Amino acid sequence: MDNSSNTKFEFRLPEDLRNRFNLACRKNGVNSSSVLRMLITNDLEENNPQTKFSDDDPHTSGLKIPSKSMSIGEMYCGPGGLGLAAKNALIKFKGVEYKFSHRWATDYHVDSCMTYENNIAKYEDNCDVINSDIRDVDIEKLPSVNGFLYGFPCNDFSNVGESKGLDGKFGPLYSYGVRYIDKFNPKFFFAENVSGLSSANSGVAFKTILKDLADAGNFGYNLTIHLYKFEEYGVPQARHRVIIIGMRSDLGLTFRVPKPSMKTTTVRECIEIPKIEETVANQEITRQSSTVIERLKHIKPGENAWTANLPEHLRLNVKGAKMSMIYKRLDPTRPSYTVTGSGGGGTHVYHWDEPRALTNRERARIQTFPDKFTFFGSKESVRMQIGMAVPVEGAKIILEAVLKTFAGQKYDSVDASFRYQDFVNE
Repeated sequence: MDNSSNTKFEFRLPEDLRNRFNLACRKNGVNSSSVLRMLITNDLEENNPQTKFSDDDPHTSGLKIPSKSMSIGEMYCGPGGLGLAAKNALIKFKGVEYKFSHRWATDYHVDSCMTYENNIAKYEDNCDVINSDIRDVDIEKLPSVNGFLYGFPCNDFSNVGESKGLDGKFGPLYSYGVRYIDKFNPKFFFAENVSGLSSANSGVAFKTILKDLADAGNFGYNLTIHLYKFEEYGVPQARHRVIIIGMRSDLGLTFRVPKPSMKTTTVRECIEIPKIEETVANQEITRQSSTVIERLKHIKPGENAWTANLPEHLRLNVKGAKMSMIYKRLDPTRPSYTVTGSGGGGTHVYHWDEPRALTNRERARIQTFPDKFTFFGSKESVRMQIGMAVPVEGAKIILEAVLKTFAGQKYDSVDASFRYQDFVNE
C-alpha cells in the first residue's frame, strides 16, 4: 500500500512457484514479504537511480532493512576475540544486511567463559557458554549452526617451545572440531592456529589436519589456507596466524583471502589515541623491581636484553636459546611485536618510554579489544586471556569476507599462502 496515493500493489504467482518461493524463504530464515520488497527496491534503484528508500523519506522511513543472520558456534572460545569480531561483523548488499548470531561457545577456562558471557553472550538472544574441557562435552548434543569457529589450542604448534604437534597434549584437540563438523555439516568453518602449525612434526601435522578438515562431514569442504600477517591489515601488532576457511563443497562457494590494506598502525597510536582513562577496567600498573627498572632504563626502544648495551650487573645469565622478546621495549614508530599469554620474567611486553611492563588494558588495545570490553579474573589470568586471543579487528575483516562470499558480493583479494592440492599431491 502506498500511503500517499492509497495505491495497492498485488502480485499473483502460480501456486507451485509461490509455494517454492515461500519454502525457500523459510529455509533461509527470511520473511517472504521483506524479500519481495527488497527485489522491488533493487529493481527501482537499478532502473531509476533517483528512487531510494531513505530515513528522510516519510513514506519509506518505517521500512526495516531485510537481514539475514547466520548462526554460529565456537569451540575453544577464549575471552572472545573471534566472538566479538563476529558480533561486530556486518555487511549490506543489495538491500539486505548480513550478520552472525551466536548460539553456543565452549572453553575449559572459567575466567575466559566469564569474560565471554559478560561481553558477548549476554547480548545475544540465545547463546549458551559451556565451561568444560572439550573432552567431557557430548559433541553430538551441541546445537547445529551455519558457521563453526574454532581456534584450537596452539600450545603444541607454537614456534616458542618444543613444538610437539600432534604428539603433544594439546595437538590432538583439533579433532574434536572435526567431530562437530562430521555430525552437523555447517556451511562454513573458521579454524585458527599459530604460524608454527605448518611446520610442526616436520609438516606432517599440518597435512593431517588439512586432510581431516577437507574430508569432514557429508560433503567435504573447499579449503582456503592462508598465513595472515595482521599488521598488514591495520592491526597494531606483528601477529601471524594460519587461518583455514572451509566452505561446504555442495554450496559451490570458494572463500578468497581479503586484500590487506597495508595500513600501518603504530603501537604509540594504538595506546595513546585516545588516552586510556585511569578508571577503565584492567588498567592496573605492574610493579617492577628496582633491578628491572634499572635494566629497562638501559634498553632503548626496539632493543631487548641481548641487543642492548647493559652494564655487567644487569645482564642476564642465560645459556642456550635467547628469546628476542626478553625485556624487549616497544618501538613506538612500529606495530608491537606479538603479545603472548604466558611466560616468566621479561616476557610481559615493555613500554618504549616508561620503565615498566604494559598494563593488561594496553595489551588489550594492541589486540584491538575496545576499552569497554572487561576481562574477568586475576591479573595473570587476564594477561593469558588477552595473549591467547585473536585480534578482533583482524578477525572481523576475515569474517566480513565470509559474509560477502555468501552474499555474492565481490571484494579485492590476494592469493592464499597455501594450496590444499599441493598437500594432497605430496
